[in-house]
Amino acid sequence: MRHLFGAAMALALLSACASSPTGRSQLMIVPESTAISASEEAYRSQLAPYARAGRLDNDRALKARVDRIASRLVAQAVRMRPDTEGWDWSIKILDDPKTVNAWAMAGGKMALYTGLVLQVEPTDDELAQVLGHEIAHALAKHTAEKMSVALATQLGVAALALGTGSQTAGAAGALAASLAIELPYSRTAESEADRIGIELAAKAGYDPRAAVSLWRKMARVSEGKAPPQFLSTHPSPETRIEELAAIAPKMMPYYEQARQSRPPEFRLQNS
Repeated sequence: MRHLFGAAMALALLSACASSPTGRSQLMIVPESTAISASEEAYRSQLAPYARAGRLDNDRALKARVDRIASRLVAQAVRMRPDTEGWDWSIKILDDPKTVNAWAMAGGKMALYTGLVLQVEPTDDELAQVLGHEIAHALAKHTAEKMSVALATQLGVAALALGTGSQTAGAAGALAASLAIELPYSRTAESEADRIGIELAAKAGYDPRAAVSLWRKMARVSEGKAPPQFLSTHPSPETRIEELAAIAPKMMPYYEQARQSRPPEFRLQNS
């Protein structure tokens, strides 16, 4: 029984493949819908302490600025993946001056920490690169991929559990979902989000060359001390700057075209 289940799981691993928007092959055992459900609960948990302390969306000017930029980026994200139009796209500002970070979960739930704005002092073009990068994680199903990788590492345990009638398999799946929320993305996923994010920003009318200036600022913020949380698992600033500098010229036609028109906006859920 155990051998048969193990073979079935191995076959499932081989067949559970998908392709990201860049054409990269992804392990996708966990459906995106499952990742979205897990993310909704995690999102509420992340926001709750800030809401209780009155540190959620309490800078109206910054909230309006971020909403304006995000709405244009999300409009391009929906163009890239029309099936995401029904997501509850939203972004919250977390008042934490010491934290240089931003993130997005499956289903379009996003957050930006005030520390990133205060310490990096990004222009709108640069802030669009940050938000575009995070939106790209959601578009490329990186949370579901991360859950799938976490689950795959437990398949031996799950196979044994199911083969013996244990309930450990269900617990393994729950743990995979938890790990996917808490653990960082892989560097491959981070680089892919850079590539997708700079395109979203250019098509939304934000200068792709700002990706280079943004990461130069990020490098200065982390110089001589531990890197900010936002940079902890990302490619090194030098590598990232080099890669983005090579991509930016290819994005300029999108940017120039967007400047000649009024980029569309998407109505965010919390706007």
